[in-house]
Amino acid sequence: QVQLVESGGGSVQAGGSLTLSCAASGHIFSKHCMGWFRQAPGKEREGVAVFYSDGSTSYEDSVKGRFTISQDNAKNTLYLLMNSLKPEDTAIYYCAAGRYDCYSGSLNGYGMDYWGKGTLVTISS
Repeated sequence: QVQLVESGGGSVQAGGSLTLSCAASGHIFSKHCMGWFRQAPGKEREGVAVFYSDGSTSYEDSVKGRFTISQDNAKNTLYLLMNSLKPEDTAIYYCAAGRYDCYSGSLNGYGMDYWGKGTLVTISS
């Protein structure tokens, strides 16, 4: 089993920045997909960014150029640096991990086997 715990959420004004962290523990697989997802009030969950085992990344179009996903293998921690935040970024942000590497469907949540409980990000205008 893999346990994922998110932190770093909060309330900031539009244009500000936040960095989310996801601490992973348990059976961390050597080649696995890690990612960030979010769910805004009244909306379906959507993928934000995923991190492949080779270090490559993929982003949802609305966050490209503003968000950066990264991973510290030594600390088993996944990060999401969010810049130029907009009110429409308001959501609960979830960390997720898969037992296998990312693929084209990963941003849709496919293959993500483990999920954290989420951290709330609120952006005011």
